[in-house]
Formats: sequence, C-alpha cells, structure tokens
Amino acid sequence: MNLWERGLDLFNKQQFFECHEVLEELWGPAQGAERLFLQAVIHFAVGFHHHQQDNPAGAERQLMKGLRKLAGYLPRFYGVDTAALYREGQRDVEIIRQGGRITCFPVIHA
Repeated sequence: MNLWERGLDLFNKQQFFECHEVLEELWGPAQGAERLFLQAVIHFAVGFHHHQQDNPAGAERQLMKGLRKLAGYLPRFYGVDTAALYREGQRDVEIIRQGGRITCFPVIHA
C-alpha cells in the first residue's frame, strides 16, 4: 500500500490525526496542483480531528481552509470525487456552526 492509499484508508477509518501525518509525507515533496490538493485533504483530516477532540472552532477553521482549496479541484481530481467531498464538507461546517456533532464523516473513494 502506497502513502496515498494508506492516508485514504486512515481517513476512511476516521483516524484523522494519523491520516494527516501520512499525507504530510506526500505533501512535503509534492509540487503544483498535487501539492495544493493534498493540503486540502490534510485540512479536512485536521478539521475532523479537531471535531473529535471537541474543538468546534478549530474544526470549522480547518474545514473552511480545506473547502477553499478543494474548490479548485472539482468535480474530480487524483481519482477522488472531490465534488462529493466538497458537499459533505459544507454540510459538516453547517452542523458545527449550529452546535451539532458530525455523526457521519465523509469517505474518500479513489
């Protein structure tokens, strides 16, 4: 399993801190469009980690960063349905803003 697959597996298992660590290994040497895309996914992972740690302000801030970066990669990039991830990220930001808890985290399919 390569780093990208490992990162996605961790994301989909809701092991968001570990996902962030793995994807940062890819992000460091990445360039151009791939680098910004990876950064968007990392922001999502960090945001969901903050949510798991009961830090709604940090979660919202990171998810918004991820949404801003991901907007340039719609509807698909790097084998990912980025449009679905974007919609789910928007939904989750609204849940957080309303003081709710995310009960169904996005899954990334690549």
